[in-house]
Amino acid sequence: MSTKSTIHKAFLNIANMDTNYYNEHNLTLALHPSETELRLMVRIVAFILNASEDLVFCKGIAEDDEPDLWEKDYGNDIKLWIDVGQPDEKRIKKACSRSEKVIIYTYQENMSIPWLKQLEKSINRFKNLSVIHLELPEDIEDLVKRSMTLQCNITDEELTLITDNKSLIVTQKHHN
Repeated sequence: MSTKSTIHKAFLNIANMDTNYYNEHNLTLALHPSETELRLMVRIVAFILNASEDLVFCKGIAEDDEPDLWEKDYGNDIKLWIDVGQPDEKRIKKACSRSEKVIIYTYQENMSIPWLKQLEKSINRFKNLSVIHLELPEDIEDLVKRSMTLQCNITDEELTLITDNKSLIVTQKHHN
């Protein structure tokens, strides 16, 4: 018998002072059996940092042909492709050829630095690619609940996540 995904609900109140985006999003997310709560939070953070009416979660980890999140235009062309973690060169090339803009969010520095060093020369040719390392607080997984409500404030590329009893800061480090 296969293990099923765990469903999580996230209500996000986003105030992005950097882009003047202010909106609420009611999300339903599936935590894949092979996915950690940390990775789930990174996907949520990636959504918050790029939030728009058209940004949606994809099958991601369960589907090779889709990113973790994407935004498409009315003609079904991919405007934004977002992956989390350390995708291989083949996947990066596919993403960059199919999408107007690609963002890869890394989040475990001990794994992402060697990954980036290995791929740096081959991925520098992609002008539509950004690699951003997220500096996450150690206790960010404490925010994961089956039902979460987060106030999300972004100023100077710094994200503050606020719940009833906790406030955490996520910073971004651009690699290119």
